[in-house]
Amino acid sequence: MSVTEEFEQAQIDVKQLDRRPGNDVLLQLYALYKQGTNGDVSGGRPGVFDLVGRSKYDAWKALAGTAQTDAQQRYVDLVRQLRAAE
Repeated sequence: MSVTEEFEQAQIDVKQLDRRPGNDVLLQLYALYKQGTNGDVSGGRPGVFDLVGRSKYDAWKALAGTAQTDAQQRYVDLVRQLRAAE
């Protein structure tokens, strides 16, 4: 199975977790997903009153320069860890 296929399966698997991950893990999943699908972050950082938007932007920006396939693999690995911990 290719990394892309595993990445697509992990997107399905993460929605079937019994427990909702904590906010830090959710941000990590979000950033890895965005980097794995869109590449480096684009656009400006959300305003000071958009705390959630800023957190998401910052998490994604922290992955700048990471190859899309590397981000996809890290996403797959993280979802596997979450599933194993259930």
